[in-house]
Amino acid sequence: MHFTNFIIRGGGMALQFLSVYVIGFLIWLGFTGSFDPLELLLGLVITAIVAAIFSRYSNFRFGLDFPLRVFKFIFRFLPVFIVEMVKANIDVARRVLNPDLPINPGMFRIDTDLKGDFAKFCLANSITLTPGTLTVDMDEKGLLIHSIDLKEDLQSTEATGLIPESFEKRIKEVFE
Repeated sequence: MHFTNFIIRGGGMALQFLSVYVIGFLIWLGFTGSFDPLELLLGLVITAIVAAIFSRYSNFRFGLDFPLRVFKFIFRFLPVFIVEMVKANIDVARRVLNPDLPINPGMFRIDTDLKGDFAKFCLANSITLTPGTLTVDMDEKGLLIHSIDLKEDLQSTEATGLIPESFEKRIKEVFE
C-alpha cells in the first residue's frame, strides 16, 4: 500500500493515523528528552513510519474532547493513583521489613463496569503498578488479580473493596 493512499483514505483512517502519530511522537520526545533539530526530524520520520504500520491495528482516535480527557487524566486520575501507590509502597515495605506481618498470597476476581478495552487496560495496569497486586487476566466482565495478602474468607463484594473504587470511577471519567 502506498503511503499517501494510506493518509488520504477516508477521514476515519486519517484521524486514526494522526492520533497514533501524535501519541508516538510525544513518546519519542519523552524518551529522547532532546529538542535537537536532527533528533526531532528523525523522530518525525520514524514516528510516521511506525504510525503508518500500526495505526490500522489501533482503534484509538482523538476526538474533540481529547484535551478535556487529558486534563481529567492529569488532575483527577493521577493524584488518586499516586496516593494509592504510595500507600501500597508503605504497606509492602512494612511487610518486607517486619517478617511478623502476615503475607497470605491469593487470587481474587473483581467485576468492572468499564466498557472499552483501553479503559480496562488502564485499570489493569493501575492495579499492577500498585505494589502488592498484580493483574493476571482480563476478560469482558472483569479482572483476575493476585494479592500478597488475601483473607481466606474473602467474598466477592469484599474483593472489590481491595482495589480502590476511585480507580474505576476516574478511569470511566477519562476513557468512556
